[in-house]
Parts: sequence; structure tokens; C-alpha cells
Amino acid sequence: MDAPMKRLILVALMSVTSSFAMADTLTLKPGHPDTYIVEKGDTLWDISGKFLSDPWRWPKLWNANPQIANPHLIYPGDRLTLVFIDGQPRLVVKPQVRKSPEGRVLPKGGAIPAVSLELIQPYLSQNRVVDPEWFASQPKVLGGESPSRFHVEDDIIYVQAQLPKGMKVAAYDVGRSFIDKTTNESLGQEVILTASGRVVESGDISKVKLETSLRETHPGNRVLQIEDESLLSAYFMPKAADVADAYVIGSEKDIREAGKLDVVYISKGKADGVEAGDVFAIHRDGDTVVINEDGTPVSTVDRNAYGDLMAKFGSDNAIQLPDVYHGNLMVFKVFDKVSMGLIMVNDRPVRADDKLSVPSATEIKGE
Repeated sequence: MDAPMKRLILVALMSVTSSFAMADTLTLKPGHPDTYIVEKGDTLWDISGKFLSDPWRWPKLWNANPQIANPHLIYPGDRLTLVFIDGQPRLVVKPQVRKSPEGRVLPKGGAIPAVSLELIQPYLSQNRVVDPEWFASQPKVLGGESPSRFHVEDDIIYVQAQLPKGMKVAAYDVGRSFIDKTTNESLGQEVILTASGRVVESGDISKVKLETSLRETHPGNRVLQIEDESLLSAYFMPKAADVADAYVIGSEKDIREAGKLDVVYISKGKADGVEAGDVFAIHRDGDTVVINEDGTPVSTVDRNAYGDLMAKFGSDNAIQLPDVYHGNLMVFKVFDKVSMGLIMVNDRPVRADDKLSVPSATEIKGE
């Protein structure tokens, strides 16, 4: 190998190494505190936003820190102190302790979660997205002891299946069907929890006593066993998503526009590698500007029908502007092909078909 080639390879290696080093460098938020005492009601997202410009990099802030095995050990009263180890920012924690041999004080509320449990707790156990054919094959509600068509808490309902006595079950109603807009394939069937209960009598037609009721249960609702997997933990770490071609399917409330702390469905799930804690940046297609004969750029709001056609079908005079950032969301519940995310920040309203991508430090905010 000649000298010029060796120099070329060396320069390339140095460039790659430098790129990795920059990508691995944490960016502290301007005006960040040097210390912070964890308060009741704090979340990992809240705290990370106080120190980092990119809060999904939170795990890196704790890296190589023997005092903090994992973030689940952060409790109200703990003092977090920012230090530098080998030139990199790190947090160390001083736990709240008693002078007695009992050691650390563990508040009744437990460790702080990634996001507010009050915001996502209902969705951890209620909404599900399942295979539509599978759901259609599940036991159905036939009716109940009450002559009413609808059934609520403390009612006995009849289920067309032999269910073990004592089994905890839930009744679900049909929601929306989600279809992939690019492949036209089914992403799953939204099913909405109406009530939960316990089997009190087993037989070809089992009896279930409803113990909780969120909405009226009626004949035709499907009954599923309550599984531990449906009660997902909210103790996960925010991190940058690494999934391509995802988009917003719609708002959980089935409204046209969603904002901060609203829940939305997205088009990727467990099969695509999505995990709880993944953070996505939300973008919408930029406007298409049409250049008039006199050279004047004309936006959507100003152009006529002819200009709309040129913009829609392509033209040498049509210029696509960059995508517009609308906010970011964090996934907290994952199904097979669909996930649920909480909008953490939104500069503009979020709608169905908004694009999701890997976040950058300039887009993610901790506010």
C-alpha cells in the first residue's frame, strides 16, 4: 500500500472516530442546575429536561456511575449532583437516609416513573390493539341476568365459553381498524375496555360478575382474560427511537388534532423493534411552492386551481419546502404492529399522517 493511500485511510478513520465522538457527547441544557433534590411528582423526563438538551440521552448521564444501578432507585428526597468524569457530565445521587440502621428512606409512592402515571395509567390497562380475526374468535357476551340491554358494575353477564371459575376477565368493544396507508395491510383492531370482572360460575355459558365498569357492556362485546402483560410498567427510560417510516395513525380520543400530553397511536410496534421509552420527532410535509411565470413564489394559501394541480402532480415550477417540526412523543405502550405514545412537546398541532423520525438534539426539548 503506497503512502498516499495510507494517508487517505488514516484521514477517513479519524473522521469516522470524530463523528462517533460527537454523536456520543452529551449536551447540557443552558442554565442547568448543579444539584437538584428530587420532589414528589417528578418524572424522569422532567428531571432529564433540567440537565440535558436531549433528554432521551438520560441513560448516558448515569453511565459508569456505581452509585446508581438504575433509575428505578431515584426517590423523592434524593439529591442529584452534576459532576464530570473523564470530561463527560454524570449525575451522582445522595440518597435520603435516617441515622438509624434502617438505612434509606423509601417513600410510599416508590421510585419516580418516566412520565406522569396519572397521564398514562388508564391506557396501560384499558386500550389494546389486537389482530382482528383473533378478536372476532374470542368469547362473546350473550346478555345478562338483568333484562336491560346494557350492563354495568355488579351485574351478572353471560359469556359464551367455558371459563374457569375465579378467572379475571375484561369485556371489550370494537373501536377503529388501523390500516397501513402504504401497504393497505391491517395494523390491528382497536378494542376498548368496557368492564372487568370475575367468573363466578363455569359452564358452556359462564357467568361473570362485573366488578368495574368504564362504559356500558352489551351483547356482542368480546371477553378476554386479564393478563399481567396488559398492566405494563411505567418505569422505563426515554431514548431516541431507531425505527424508520413511522407515522401517526390518529389520536386516542379520535379527534382531528392532538396537543401536549395527548395520547396518539403510531404505525409501528413490537414487530418493528419499537420499545417503551422510544422518543420520536414529529414532522409534517412542508408546503409546495409554485413559481409563477414572473418568478414569484406562490404558497398554497395564495395559488389558484392551476397552481394546485402543478403542486400536486409535479412540475419544474413546483418546489417542495422542508418538513416542518411539530413536536415529539414518547412511546409508553407497544402492541404487535402499533404503539401508543404520549406527546411530550408540541410546537404545532399533531394530526394523523404526521411523520415520525429519529429525534435530533435541536428538536427534542425537556420542557
